[in-house]
Amino acid sequence: METGPAHPPNGALADEFSALLTGIQRMLRRRLRQGLDQPRLRGAQVELLHLVMDTPGLRVSAAAEELCLAGNSVSTLVNQLVAQDLLRREVDPADRRAALLYATEAAHQRIEAWRERRRALTGELVAGLPGPERAALAAALPALRSLAQGLRDLPEEDPR
Repeated sequence: METGPAHPPNGALADEFSALLTGIQRMLRRRLRQGLDQPRLRGAQVELLHLVMDTPGLRVSAAAEELCLAGNSVSTLVNQLVAQDLLRREVDPADRRAALLYATEAAHQRIEAWRERRRALTGELVAGLPGPERAALAAALPALRSLAQGLRDLPEEDPR
């Protein structure tokens, strides 16, 4: 017989939620990496690729601001991805000192292949859930979107 409350206190809920999200993400990455024939991309590299794919022609400085990273950190990521033929740098015609970033066809193919693998894996797992659990997961999506937006809207702390 269950003796605890139907809903855990907010602190316990937050702890369990964070632990589950972290664990799910880690296990997904581990499963998806199995059988890959290419070197693994780091999280920040993937974030930069997604950002550039969403906003082609993005400046390095704008990418740094969006990713909340130092400009030199993003420059390092750009150099790594250019060396792997996943990003292309072009001189900004409006300011020849600045570079514009574009994802290559290889990047688009690689990201799409990863998305397809992730979609297949998570789709299989979700399909294996009992109907009420699938419905609960679907019902939780608006709250999860709100949490994600809340994280985006938090002011950045001064790194000093």
